[in-house]
Amino acid sequence: MPISRAEIPTESGSKLINRLCKHWSHKFEVEHGEGHGRVQFETGTCLMEAEQERLLVAIEALDVDALDSLESVVASHLERMAGDEALTIVWEN
Repeated sequence: MPISRAEIPTESGSKLINRLCKHWSHKFEVEHGEGHGRVQFETGTCLMEAEQERLLVAIEALDVDALDSLESVVASHLERMAGDEALTIVWEN
């Protein structure tokens, strides 16, 4: 299973995780705690952990096509939830 990771500079990591988990909990299985979250999509899993000045995101998918799709979905939702804060999201796999 292919895996992709991103370290996103932000001081709003916990807030972003809270928003995303709440948003996706209506459609997917979500586990959410203080400073971390897990979302189980149909084609893979997204793990998020907030640190003081960055948000760590890891995606594990069924195949490369699913990974590419989930990278796009997660990035677009993070950017939307961040509001006016510009995020730099670089996926490494």
